[in-house]
Amino acid sequence: MPAYPLGAPCWVDAMFPDLDAAKSFYSELLGWTYAEGSAEFGGYTQAFADGKAVAAVVPQMPGMEEQPPAWSLYLATPDIEATAEQVKAHGGTVAMDPMQVGEFGSMLVAQDPGGVFFSAWQPGAHQGFEKVNEPGAFCWAEVTTRAPDAADAFFPAVFGYNAQKIPDPAIDFMVWDLGEEPVLGRFKMTDEFPPEIPSHINIYFVVPDCDAAVDTVRRLGGQVHLGPMGSPFGRFATVADPQGASFSVIDVTTMEGEMPEMG
Repeated sequence: MPAYPLGAPCWVDAMFPDLDAAKSFYSELLGWTYAEGSAEFGGYTQAFADGKAVAAVVPQMPGMEEQPPAWSLYLATPDIEATAEQVKAHGGTVAMDPMQVGEFGSMLVAQDPGGVFFSAWQPGAHQGFEKVNEPGAFCWAEVTTRAPDAADAFFPAVFGYNAQKIPDPAIDFMVWDLGEEPVLGRFKMTDEFPPEIPSHINIYFVVPDCDAAVDTVRRLGGQVHLGPMGSPFGRFATVADPQGASFSVIDVTTMEGEMPEMG
């Protein structure tokens, strides 16, 4: 695939206390296979769907035991140092300074002013996703936040997004694009979210059958937080794996309702 433009989602990974259990769960749910973990990079293990790289899982690092497992979204940048400066200039926090990851590329970890963690990736040998929008692969992500105004000011300023609001009085939802297709959503968390759930980025993986995927999550010891429910974008559900990492599954072929008009 060609290089991802500034601000485009380009990779996801997650850290787990029990890596083998995570590999087993996602293998059964999403059909993933795995490369051998890289000892040089802390056991970092790429996951594949139909032979194409789609994500990575990694053992929990020493000293990170207090951090619950969570999926991390990487946004592409051609200049990791410049992105770090933009994060700071617009009120964000660089939680992990730009770091070279061998020949693969460079990364940083940051927070927006509302506390949403995200990562940025300047590619080297590793460009990012080799497949998207197909079963087993990433297709969408939403900045899910209790501070929507902060997110709306920060992310477009840092990554150059155009912003469009969905005119629905029932939800506060923005769609961010880079001039063509939407690349990221922003959803305001309501009081229905338990207070212990922090602002975060929700990752969507494609499945061929949402209801079957939800049944698999339950059978394997995971939790279902929301759904399954229909939408104009596909039938989806928000779930958590047995170690607590939350994400969504979506069947993009089963659509219900009319597409919203952007405002």
